[in-house]
Amino acid sequence: MTMNFDAIVIGSGQAGPSVATRLAGSGLKTALIEREHFGGTCVNDGCTPTKTLVASARTAHMARRAADYGVRITGPVRVDMKAVKARKDAVVAHSLNKLSKWLEGTANLSVLWGHARFVSPDAVRVSGKAGEQVVQAPRIFINVGGRPAVPDWPGLADVPYLTNISMMDLDVLPEHLIVVGGSYIGLEFAQMYRRFGSRVTVLEYADRIIAREDAEVCAEVQAILEREGVEFVFGTRDPKVQRTGVRTQVSVQEGGVRRDFEGSHLLIAVGRQPNTDDLGLDAAGIATDARGYITVDDELRTNVAGVWAMGDVNGRGAFTHTSYNDHEIVVANLLDNDARRVSQRIPAYALFTDPPLGRVGMSEAEVRASGRAALVGMMPMTRVGRARERGEMQGFMKVLVDAQTQRILGAALLCIEGDEIVHSILDVMAADAPYTVIQRCVHIHPTVSELIPTLLGSLKPLQ
Repeated sequence: MTMNFDAIVIGSGQAGPSVATRLAGSGLKTALIEREHFGGTCVNDGCTPTKTLVASARTAHMARRAADYGVRITGPVRVDMKAVKARKDAVVAHSLNKLSKWLEGTANLSVLWGHARFVSPDAVRVSGKAGEQVVQAPRIFINVGGRPAVPDWPGLADVPYLTNISMMDLDVLPEHLIVVGGSYIGLEFAQMYRRFGSRVTVLEYADRIIAREDAEVCAEVQAILEREGVEFVFGTRDPKVQRTGVRTQVSVQEGGVRRDFEGSHLLIAVGRQPNTDDLGLDAAGIATDARGYITVDDELRTNVAGVWAMGDVNGRGAFTHTSYNDHEIVVANLLDNDARRVSQRIPAYALFTDPPLGRVGMSEAEVRASGRAALVGMMPMTRVGRARERGEMQGFMKVLVDAQTQRILGAALLCIEGDEIVHSILDVMAADAPYTVIQRCVHIHPTVSELIPTLLGSLKPLQ
């Protein structure tokens, strides 16, 4: 028996619930299909739990630095990992409870639990504990997200390893955590667990961490983490993994020499892949690219009429905020008669190490590749009074400007509160206003962002 709806939403990550409730609120009979739990990656294994853990790690770090501020703490700082996990679980549970009440209390919205697979362009089969049923609708929205990519290394399948998902279940302190992958996820966990008290070694294939960033950003992030005791090994090749007693050994070639690293725990953080391999996309004729991401146009429509793809699965963002914006684009075009496009979005994201990296727009490498005349401003945080007052002077602020149009092209703010300050630059870019608007603005003293106008006043030609 086929159940008919006006709309079907597959997946309850960041975009799915918002699209489903908007559709239902407009009077459309809507089904939201979820196979595991509400909230997707962000709420369960991503932003919410990891930033909660980052907060606990920062507290431990600042407690160890208490004497720098004239505060005396008797005895060593100890971290109770079971209590840390319990706090994280409570924060996640709060978010999930709010989400559940919202969805289950929405009129015209039916939640169907099970795994969805397309059987035609307008119908999916839902397989769950209650059995199987086919649901059909003229509009289908895919929001199934992604998962950690796990490499096919010799021996890896035979040893216990962690991903960002299974890390959420950890309630013990690793004696030695080996992190494979020196990008955003790997670095956040590396600093976090080093601050909890683990020895941490990061193994990276490339010759530097976070390779998409400019060289000075990579070097400074590495230096910050090394000052805290994180070890880095670059240019690793030919990895092999094996169990040695109760420990895990990772063997790699570095500069033509084989090196062995033994750790109590192994974290694989080499990237992510879309959850498209078990959706039955072929049955619907939905196109994907070579990496499995669903191909979409500027309004997030797939090549099949009546089917949209949002969030990590479309390869157009891979962040919670871009997924939510995908929902805004879809409903604006469908329900609000408001033409919005993915191409209108200015790239912005953060690396949540401490200090964080706030990034917006183009990197210096991208500006140089564009061939345009540009201006650049750099300011070390040692020149920022608020940073000195708080004893957090690591990092720098950098901004790039088009020399002809005076429009800001991009910025990298690796500094205290850089993940917040970056929005002052993003907003000016979104307004398509010249950099002089923010340069001439009077900011509050003493703050970190008050130095953004000063930074913009120091622009020099990019050589």
